[in-house]
Amino acid sequence: MSEVVLFDYWRSSASYRVRIALNLAGIDYDSVVVDLVGGEHKSAEHLLRNPQGFVPVLEIDGLRLTQSLAILEYLDQTRGLGLLPSDPVQKAKAQALAYAIAVDIHPVCNLSVARHATSLSNDADDMPGDWMRHFIRPGLQAFETMLGKFEQAPYCVGSQPSLADLCLIPQLYNARRWQVDLSDMPRVLEVETACASHPAFVAAHPDAHAPQ
Repeated sequence: MSEVVLFDYWRSSASYRVRIALNLAGIDYDSVVVDLVGGEHKSAEHLLRNPQGFVPVLEIDGLRLTQSLAILEYLDQTRGLGLLPSDPVQKAKAQALAYAIAVDIHPVCNLSVARHATSLSNDADDMPGDWMRHFIRPGLQAFETMLGKFEQAPYCVGSQPSLADLCLIPQLYNARRWQVDLSDMPRVLEVETACASHPAFVAAHPDAHAPQ
């Protein structure tokens, strides 16, 4: 087994972010699937890895790291990925892009949240889809407007993938899964096209990690 192990789930947005970063860093890793649908994230074994019961969990450099944004920051600082501009002003603006997705959209669209919302609605027809679209589309529309402060050349904030791209692309995967209308978001779609041809993003795509 590799010295680097990622405990993840193929459709987890947070795991997807970390897979992209590991690929950008050229780090070989072993993936250990934690089946969220099957409830493995709540098993005693996984709770020892992460008391929150979340994925991803990354074992690297003799450490066990949790929380995708913290993992991305660690990889950025130790592997020099350049995920954020060095200028404090531009860095804050780029972080705001990333957090708009990772902190505001993603948590309310988490599988456990959507399941609970569905149960509260007495399992109403298409409740998960309605819930996801209700939060994802306005969030991405705001992200589209925020992108206007940057030149997509071709990524969110410049010529190389940034923290914003690593957060955006997994969210777009979810948006398409839940049939969110993206037709009025040209900047977002431009970034998506650029990332779709980048090897690090291609190799991290959920389709490449789906159960066989």
